[in-house]
Amino acid sequence: EVQLVESGGGLVQPGGSLRLSCAASGFTFGNYDMSWVRQAPGKGPEWVSGINSDGGSTYYADSVKGRFTISRDNAKNTLYLQMNSLKPEDAAVYYCATIISWGQGTQATVSS
Repeated sequence: EVQLVESGGGLVQPGGSLRLSCAASGFTFGNYDMSWVRQAPGKGPEWVSGINSDGGSTYYADSVKGRFTISRDNAKNTLYLQMNSLKPEDAAVYYCATIISWGQGTQATVSS
């Protein structure tokens, strides 16, 4: 069974940082490009960042470029998203996703 399990969300003040993780199982993680997608309350899903299968190429939405860093450890079957300089508008449920599955999401709340 394909599983993607996110963790690392929480409450942080504006300007703070969070590191999200996504543990993958049930498929050959290192063969798949991966993405982070977020959804804020009342809004549609927004693609945030992507990384190719070997981690050599990364991509970011303009809204997070320079603040977020995506990475992966194929030996640990884990995807990461380091989020720095967080803004209230970054608050959302963050999902890791690949072409064959999405996780259940982890909530990031940015508030003073």
